[in-house]
Amino acid sequence: MTDLRYPVGKFQPEPELTDISRQNLIRQIAEVPAELREAIKGLTEEQLDTPYRPGGWTVRQVVHHIPDSHMNAYIRFKLGMTEEEPPVKPYKENLWAELVDAKSSPIEPSLTLLESLHQRWTVFLRSMATADFSRTVMHPEMGKIALDRILQLYAWHGRHHVAHITSLRERMNWK
Repeated sequence: MTDLRYPVGKFQPEPELTDISRQNLIRQIAEVPAELREAIKGLTEEQLDTPYRPGGWTVRQVVHHIPDSHMNAYIRFKLGMTEEEPPVKPYKENLWAELVDAKSSPIEPSLTLLESLHQRWTVFLRSMATADFSRTVMHPEMGKIALDRILQLYAWHGRHHVAHITSLRERMNWK
């Protein structure tokens, strides 16, 4: 049986990226907002409030989580490009998902936020030189992390959460 927590598999970073693989990852990040809109297209309020797996977040919570998470990633990139090994703050995503805005508010503001954020983020990512991706940030739990690894993580992250929704749709036969 497939692990419903990881519909695209667990995150597996590549140790070294080429410029072509970076551009592919940036393209994947750029495509997330449209893929998310397509994944939730036509869902009812009841379907939005359905967990993607037993004990998991609802579709609504997943939709709100993606821009929350990607805003943090965007800020980490900006810090990494403007400071020497800046500290980055983790956040308790599970607690964020339990706040009222993530549990019950309409999803359109988060979809719009994600679109705007990804427009800015991908312009920024495409402006970076190859050497810039080796710059690092300091995470209190994960240590020193290169921007190359963060790029890989968030390209995976978008695919991962969109697949939570699309795999639920398939299992539930929601057309």
